[in-house]
Amino acid sequence: MRKDIEFKTEDGTTLRGWHYAPSFGDGRFPTIVMAHGFSAVKELLLDRFAEAFVAAGFAAVVYDHRNLGASDGLPRQHIDPWQQVRDWRDAITYAETLPQTDAQRIGVWGSSYAGAHAMVLGAQDRRVRCVVAQVPLTSGHANFRRLVRADQIVVMQRAFDEDRRRRSRGEPAQLIPVVAPEGQPSALPTPDSYSWMTSRAKEHAPSWRNEVTLQSAELFSEYEPGAYVEFVSPTPLLMVVALDDELAVADEALKTYAKALEPKRLEGIRCGHFDVYDQYFSRSSGAAVSWFIEHL
Repeated sequence: MRKDIEFKTEDGTTLRGWHYAPSFGDGRFPTIVMAHGFSAVKELLLDRFAEAFVAAGFAAVVYDHRNLGASDGLPRQHIDPWQQVRDWRDAITYAETLPQTDAQRIGVWGSSYAGAHAMVLGAQDRRVRCVVAQVPLTSGHANFRRLVRADQIVVMQRAFDEDRRRRSRGEPAQLIPVVAPEGQPSALPTPDSYSWMTSRAKEHAPSWRNEVTLQSAELFSEYEPGAYVEFVSPTPLLMVVALDDELAVADEALKTYAKALEPKRLEGIRCGHFDVYDQYFSRSSGAAVSWFIEHL
């Protein structure tokens, strides 16, 4: 059973999403609070994962990050990772109020950029009893330098500085594409990012917009969620890593996993970043379901 929901963050911004609960039973269910990655909206196949969790006996709260999709917030298409983490904590507080939620059994599941947030949440918020980080970003600094050609890094940094000057003058923030054909500037400059985001958005998510503020890319380059991975313990952590990932690069994720303390588990899948949503969905969702069953 799915119904539309909305809730307010601590600063009064309204976030919107879905609440799923099993149709069987009338008690309180362990609940997974879920969100999507960089610029993505919930219609980009998060419903498939939520439905897998519900089939296994969990409830789920799925929502769009502020400034994106159905949620409120300005400026539109602006992505601040730390604000998203704070909002997620407010989403957990909202989930606690639902009569179908067992507040002693709350887990978080995030994918890509939200996989990074899931690790941070596991370290910061002890209401979280279980964490799944799917194809997570683990180091913005390192990943930025893997995605941006060396001779273009200084160019990008100068653009960040000029954008800051524009904003200080009261001018609108500069926007850039999230994805673009190979060779053209974008925030996620890999061929599979362009093909997956554009095709899946056309099929499933008309609210997704192919633009973000330039500052979103700057904040991406400064975000270091992997620094928190040691502090997730004793909360159980599952990392689902796409071993051929060229976006949230796999070797950085594996290095971060090695630093995590027990209890932890690695599900390594020989595929690319976006394959975990499609042809390897059964494997990625199945690993998450098993982890949540074991620990929630």
